[in-house]
Amino acid sequence: MYEQEKIIPYNGKGEKSKLVEEMFDKIAPTYDTLNHRLSWDIDKGWRKKAIKQLQPYHPQLMLDIATGTGDFAILAAKELSPSHLIGADISEGMMAIGREKVKKAGLNDVISFQKEDCLNLSFPDDTFDAVTAAFGIRNFQNLDKGLTEICRVLKKGGHLSIVELTTPVGFPMKQLFRIYSNTILLNYAKFISKDKSAYEYLNKTVEAFPQGERMMEIFHKAGFTKSSFRRLTFGICTMYLAEK
Repeated sequence: MYEQEKIIPYNGKGEKSKLVEEMFDKIAPTYDTLNHRLSWDIDKGWRKKAIKQLQPYHPQLMLDIATGTGDFAILAAKELSPSHLIGADISEGMMAIGREKVKKAGLNDVISFQKEDCLNLSFPDDTFDAVTAAFGIRNFQNLDKGLTEICRVLKKGGHLSIVELTTPVGFPMKQLFRIYSNTILLNYAKFISKDKSAYEYLNKTVEAFPQGERMMEIFHKAGFTKSSFRRLTFGICTMYLAEK
């Protein structure tokens, strides 16, 4: 068991997956605002870099895991022009916002949303050309099982592109990031979302989540044949690419 799997929202009173679903339903109305403001909109650039990793492969059928409010799915649809993209999430509250954004963007013919347990996906083996995930896999109740499921539904030669928040590894960014995330971030999140507990959970999972070279081992264990990573913005975010 990885350290972030032991971290459970709302003091751990219940099954993690159910509590994560409840948490995201609660914070859905303010989620986008907080993400963009707390990262100074840098998160938009991180997503764009992760999508560009897939451009050489021209994926046509795509899956966006832990799609949330659909930002990554919408960007992928615009940048990659797939024939169809499914946004999958356990939170109906988040996806309801995503559906409105997709409608506004005129992408209803390309993007659809589906409630899914990421540890037990309903799709057949070898379905998708590419899978994406932005800031979501660290909430998996079982990271190995979740990545194995993603590998299962990917076609051979298909790719997984991930961006995930991480902790900087070098001085002084490591120390500065810890101060920022444990003071300014939490207090601002409490002010906007009225749910400080949710952001305390999210903050702890960033600190506990495996990153870099350790993730390469985890991808290999899940069945991927190749993987690479690149740290972005002094290591505050890490971008991964894995091939089945």
